[in-house]
Amino acid sequence: MSRQLADDAAVRPVGTARANVTAGRWTRAAIALLEHLEATQSENLDRVSALCAEAIGSGGLVHLFGTGHSRMAVEEMFPRYGSYPGFHPIVELSTTFHTQVVGANGQRQAMFLERVEGLAEVTLRNFHLSAPDVMVVFSASGVTANPIEMAMGARRRGLPVVAVTSVAQSRASASGHSSGTRLLDHADVVVDLGTPVGDALITIDGLETPVGPGSSVVGVAVVNEIKVRTAELLVARGAMLPVLTSGSVVGGEESARLFDAAYDEHARRLANVLSPREPEDVAQPSSGTQL
Repeated sequence: MSRQLADDAAVRPVGTARANVTAGRWTRAAIALLEHLEATQSENLDRVSALCAEAIGSGGLVHLFGTGHSRMAVEEMFPRYGSYPGFHPIVELSTTFHTQVVGANGQRQAMFLERVEGLAEVTLRNFHLSAPDVMVVFSASGVTANPIEMAMGARRRGLPVVAVTSVAQSRASASGHSSGTRLLDHADVVVDLGTPVGDALITIDGLETPVGPGSSVVGVAVVNEIKVRTAELLVARGAMLPVLTSGSVVGGEESARLFDAAYDEHARRLANVLSPREPEDVAQPSSGTQL
């Protein structure tokens, strides 16, 4: 490192940009997306929360599904501090980023699998789903086969379906499913992430492609809005469940009690939907389906 570069590094705080880069552009763009979410999607979020409160308050589950980076929103819902049972995350590791980038179990394989028709029905075969349960499917693009078929399968089982997607991205992209449909075509409620085509928010002079995607931060905001609004409804009907809470807030003993109570309640509810048989009224993929 030259003396000048060393001096520059010494006076510039860690993580800050050089002088010719406008600081905070992505942060401001993300804040604008969150403000847009609040301004345009509050009614839809209320509708989703009402569905969730009815399912959880009636002893059922809200199932959540996502592939690729969209699984981040699923993981944000439950289990983590400030969350509570009643939400059932469904994430197939083979279609997520919990893998190698290249090589065995690499991202090429994960991206291939989330486009394979029939995989969602194989996943759903593990569960016996029925109303008043709810299915919430997260997909920023809304056009890959796996999320589309998860919504289709849930609907065939009588569940209301919520799609959390970018409407602009979805409409600008060709469907990856043989039906020609998109995720939003199979939803009773659509929550629009509001992210642009291609997801990335920032253009830089001298760079042809934008950088800094926004769907993850908005997806997490959607999850927590649903979580909080549903909790308000459950409290109002006297059906609120134990909340996972840090020992720094309630003390170690109470934190452990809440942890055990929440996990026991989740296990009890999940036991009701784990099914050793195939629901008779659900059509199965043909034997020729590629898996």
